Amino acid sequence: MNLYHPHARRQRARSVYLIIGLLMGILTVAFFRLQVLRSDTWELRAESNRIRQLPIPAPRGTIYDRNGQIIADNVPGYAITLLPGPPDSIRATLKQMSQYMEISDARIEDLLAFLRRYGQQPLVVDADASFRVVSALQERRTEFPTVHIEMRPHRRYFGGEAAAHLLGYVGEITSEELASSDFAQNRYEQGMVVGKTGIEKQYESILQGRRGLKYVEVDARGRIIGDFAALRVDPGEGGESLHLNIDMELQEWIHHIFPKSLSGAVIALDPADGGVLALYSNPGYDPNDFVSGISTQVWNDLNNDERKPLFNRAVMGLYPPASTWKLATAGIGLDLGVITPDEEMPVPCTGSYAFGNRSYRCWNPDGHGFNNLAEAIGNSCDVYFYQLGLRVGLDALLRRSTDIGFSRKCGIDLPQESQGIFPAEREFWERQFGYAPREGEVLPLSIGQGPNSQTPLKIAQFYLALARDGSAPSPFLARDLELEDAWALDLAPEHIMSLHEGLRNVTSPGGTAHFGTSLEYWEVRGKSGTAEHGLSQAGLAEPHAWFAGMAGPFGGAPGIVVVVIVEYGESGSGTAAPIMAKTADHYLRRQHGIPVDSVQTYLDHVRIGPVPTWYRERYPTGVGGIR
Repeated sequence: MNLYHPHARRQRARSVYLIIGLLMGILTVAFFRLQVLRSDTWELRAESNRIRQLPIPAPRGTIYDRNGQIIADNVPGYAITLLPGPPDSIRATLKQMSQYMEISDARIEDLLAFLRRYGQQPLVVDADASFRVVSALQERRTEFPTVHIEMRPHRRYFGGEAAAHLLGYVGEITSEELASSDFAQNRYEQGMVVGKTGIEKQYESILQGRRGLKYVEVDARGRIIGDFAALRVDPGEGGESLHLNIDMELQEWIHHIFPKSLSGAVIALDPADGGVLALYSNPGYDPNDFVSGISTQVWNDLNNDERKPLFNRAVMGLYPPASTWKLATAGIGLDLGVITPDEEMPVPCTGSYAFGNRSYRCWNPDGHGFNNLAEAIGNSCDVYFYQLGLRVGLDALLRRSTDIGFSRKCGIDLPQESQGIFPAEREFWERQFGYAPREGEVLPLSIGQGPNSQTPLKIAQFYLALARDGSAPSPFLARDLELEDAWALDLAPEHIMSLHEGLRNVTSPGGTAHFGTSLEYWEVRGKSGTAEHGLSQAGLAEPHAWFAGMAGPFGGAPGIVVVVIVEYGESGSGTAAPIMAKTADHYLRRQHGIPVDSVQTYLDHVRIGPVPTWYRERYPTGVGGIR
């Protein structure tokens, strides 16, 4: 065959044309696919090389008290953010920035560690930069092209230490929190600010807003060129507001009158619905110190302080309830029918009571003689309640106290609450102490000592039930919640009235807490308690001081329930009772439109001047002593 024959050459040319056409077709299809079908993809990739997303933090919801007063909101602040890049470039930029702001070597290493762990995410160098630092960096924008400065909302707390344990504080989310089920992955990201304790943590899902996005244009070296506006910015959504039962003015008043050198707690409840009017723990801290990241020095000081200012004594502290518990023993005795209100015990109080081979003393070495129930409560007579406890019996006291709920939590809407300690059965002694209990164990239990520790909140819930009809809901901080009664004493109305008579005797002339609880406008009914503990029994510290009770117009229903615990306060009637009365007086005066006064109790008047006219008219024949 002749390869150069014209017919052969035409055949070969047609083959070449076919191959060229096929290649051109393939190229055309490829170009069409790239330029038309996948244009959006490549456009996005191109834009991703020159556009960076920066989050816009959403403001947290505002927190209000029951009167509409703001107790936590947000204020504008400056945040300094560094765009991601090579570690060496980041380190060099941070070193250069340290000339104009405080960045320690440890902080630089932390930021680099964050970059290695979470990849190409913006680094928050300072979440709350001062205006001086911001001005210095803005003046040198050309030196710091990868630095972004923006306005961010910052939490602000009113009241400082007064409401610290109530509100809690916020901080940057940790990797552990981010991995937990409490924080939804589709809502939370590294660098976000979340609630750490208190109300801020309890209602995080409500208070936390939805973060927005801001787009910034960068060049090939990652330097910021400008911002995209209009449709390229998603502002996000702010968190929802939260309204509390708390009376902030009352909360601050308690902080004002509580002895600063002593530790303790105060809880005030509204008898109408069980709402928490005040929840105070001393010592406290300033939650504003945590807003932008607490300094190492301040954090170490708080944790190393032997008084434990971060510890919420109101809901976490466990204390022997002492004589405040005698009302529970009395209620159980009445309910079981082993005692009647007018009945006296067969053995009079002479300062002690003999049982077995031991002698159990009364707080008053001179004794109280014969007492009925109301008199025994008013005198806080230990000997009466020793005998009442024996009548109830150890097993019955354990069973009824457990049924009532003294070994359960109150269920307050806070992330932490301690559970009360109270034996449910005799095996408790075998597990804890290694011996089988005898019937004599009921004697210390009947007066609030022994293996019985309760939180101030639990005692407040118990006295809330006494102030009502014998039932009480869980104390709640948030408003407008529908609550069912969580506490039921199962006491007849006449039995509750007899207990109230005993509480009146405590604060009446001759009662253990008369002087510190006598108020011009209000009747106080309550019970003092002086709680022995390990250190006090060893002579190394004073006992804890309790006072639990209620107050309201004379002859009317209680308008407030208040419980006070003062650690090492020595005397319930002398230390805790005046705090309770002053708290109740301050709240009730405002509720009834009466001007607030700093001279409140009869004891206050005695200390600064003559006996007030209202006291002389109410008690013309004089008063008894004070414990």
